[in-house]
Amino acid sequence: MEAQVVLPCEDLDQTLEFFTRKLGFRLEMIFPADDPTTAVISGHGVRLRLQRRPGGSPGVLRLACADPGSVAGGARELTAPNGTRIELVEAEPDLKIPPARASFVLTRMSGSGGWGVGRAGMLYRDLIPDRMGGRFIASHIRIPDGGPVPDYVHYHKVRFQLIFCAKGWVRVVYEDQGPAFILREGDCVLQPPQIRHRVLESSPGLEVVEISCPAEHETFAESILTLPTSTVRPDREFGGQRFVRHDGASARWGSWRLEGFESRDFGIGPATRGLGEARVVRAAKGGKGRTVRHDAELVFWFMLRGALTLDVEGHGASILGTADSLGLPAGLPHSISNCSQDVEWLEVTLPADIKTR
Repeated sequence: MEAQVVLPCEDLDQTLEFFTRKLGFRLEMIFPADDPTTAVISGHGVRLRLQRRPGGSPGVLRLACADPGSVAGGARELTAPNGTRIELVEAEPDLKIPPARASFVLTRMSGSGGWGVGRAGMLYRDLIPDRMGGRFIASHIRIPDGGPVPDYVHYHKVRFQLIFCAKGWVRVVYEDQGPAFILREGDCVLQPPQIRHRVLESSPGLEVVEISCPAEHETFAESILTLPTSTVRPDREFGGQRFVRHDGASARWGSWRLEGFESRDFGIGPATRGLGEARVVRAAKGGKGRTVRHDAELVFWFMLRGALTLDVEGHGASILGTADSLGLPAGLPHSISNCSQDVEWLEVTLPADIKTR
């Protein structure tokens, strides 16, 4: 079986010469010999069928090149004689990270409206609707029915990405990290850039929180590598980061940056060379924090259980409950009070170590 992209043209000779001489395509087939009307050419990972006939959409051809400047004299866009527009782009462009545009974002579970259907049939709720200028995305993801997940081996081009299991369990498998394992409530994984992985099955009512940078990033299907891999390399780096699997049940609690609270750190800071960190925070010794401000690029909270009151300068006091979330921009004074005994929340920060004053 073979796929061909059909492009109509009125002058086959001119169009064929353009694609072969200017863009480096190779002629595979042409007929009839006495008065050619059809030619098949290949190159740049695509096969084109040029057919002489008037009318029809000439289409757009996007060619991903290792060095676009070396093709067609450095032009980034060309138009073939048949009208087809050719876009010459980099095959492996640098990841574009939009500049930070932090804002105070409070997203209520009760007022969030519907859930959208995303990849592999999973339900998504947007936790940062303004995406902070396109720099971050936070998603509350559900699989209501459980069972096998119609996923496939894939990877993401990202700067930072983590998955935290808020409810239920999910079975996943990662490149060079051994056999598939269960991610349970309270567990977390750091997915370093371009690590191959797959979601296999889940419990009914699974809920996870996913934080990624940038907000818009590409997901690629992996057609060659199968999981699990035969090698196990827990210290392997992917894009300068190591895979992290945090086991919430066995984690130790330590101090948080504010007195009256404690946290269990996921160990993401060392694995990302200080790029980001995540932890679960809970109240201790009364759980009332003084008014502070931070200098981080991102401070994101997702409420796991219980309730607290957050007072933010210019925004007033808000009671936060389960599955509410917020983003706190740098320099904005805020304080915590009225913590319930069972209160816990997920906190994600970029960078890993932030200064509070």
